[in-house]
Amino acid sequence: MARHIYDCPLRWSDMDAFGHVNNVVFLRYLEEARIDFMFRLAPGDGSPSFSGGSVVARHEIDYVRPLVHRHAPVTVESWVTKITAASLTIAYEIKDPEQVYVRASTIVVPYDLAAGRPRRITAEEKLFLQEYLDQEPAVA
Repeated sequence: MARHIYDCPLRWSDMDAFGHVNNVVFLRYLEEARIDFMFRLAPGDGSPSFSGGSVVARHEIDYVRPLVHRHAPVTVESWVTKITAASLTIAYEIKDPEQVYVRASTIVVPYDLAAGRPRRITAEEKLFLQEYLDQEPAVA
């Protein structure tokens, strides 16, 4: 099982009044990593996969420890834990080599923007996602 690795820069504006990255900002980090991951099959590679849109149906997030601002990026590792006919679940860890700051998951539903409704996962998308499929939860 492969993991998608995304190096996410921290911005000064990510901090809150307590001097650490605000909890809401972590959702932006997850979004950046998810978009980078899902658009590996984007039209630039000649594939229509995931280009029609997708929507987030659910987020779950566990804040493990505070992250303070620094110049080095934080790593967001992403992988797939579940694939159904019309949704997928992506798991994440926001971390450094020595510690984890956040563990999270997102249920994503492919969406047909033109028709205004959810759609099925294509065979090409499923094949791509299966490379990142790990049905075992991350070790705490």
